[in-house]
Amino acid sequence: MRQIILDTETTGVEPHNGDRIIEIGAVELVKRRLTHNNYHQYIQPEREVPQEVIEVHGITNEFLVGKPVFAEVVDAFMEYVAGAELIIHNAPFDVGFINNELSLLANNKWGKLEDHCTITDTLKMARKAYPGQRNSLDALCKRLMVDNSNRTLHGALLDSEILADVYLTMTGGQTKLSLNADDNEGGERDASLHKISRDRLPLKVLYANDEELTRHQTKLGEISKKSGLELNW
Repeated sequence: MRQIILDTETTGVEPHNGDRIIEIGAVELVKRRLTHNNYHQYIQPEREVPQEVIEVHGITNEFLVGKPVFAEVVDAFMEYVAGAELIIHNAPFDVGFINNELSLLANNKWGKLEDHCTITDTLKMARKAYPGQRNSLDALCKRLMVDNSNRTLHGALLDSEILADVYLTMTGGQTKLSLNADDNEGGERDASLHKISRDRLPLKVLYANDEELTRHQTKLGEISKKSGLELNW
């Protein structure tokens, strides 16, 4: 299963009033593991970025000079996300901006984003799991003990990487394993493995008693209720 965690940065919050995308960042998961096949692109919005917005993400008008316009990167971006499940925090915002950019193309052969992807909104998931609580990305990082110490400013790629950790933690999954068998982390794990001797004594098997099984099922029920997922283990 291919999933893509995606975020955008923009010139403002109203695409229908002329605001445009200036950055897209995305990280790929396959079978819930990070592949490092990321997508990251700065985009020339063909309008000025207001100072109050620059103070949020730090992307200046000077920095965006010479960056490609959306029409120049749309094919590569849409080919990257096609067929995937897109996981986005407050998905209507980012999807709305991307669809607006698509609608502005002189020749829009792609239609809408949701024609090519399924969309999962982690903000909607969080509101269901933690009703009545703050569910911003920073709040979820604090609640789920996800490190976001590098997030001094908003940034599409960094926020996608953080959201990947948040999403996998929320859904009870792995956050650190890579599909790349040659990466440093993998090498360190392999070096720490030791061959088990065939001459060792057999391991003693301890079976759960009725009370422990009941407590196990109760705990699974609590986790299932918070995550909104059905657990069968």
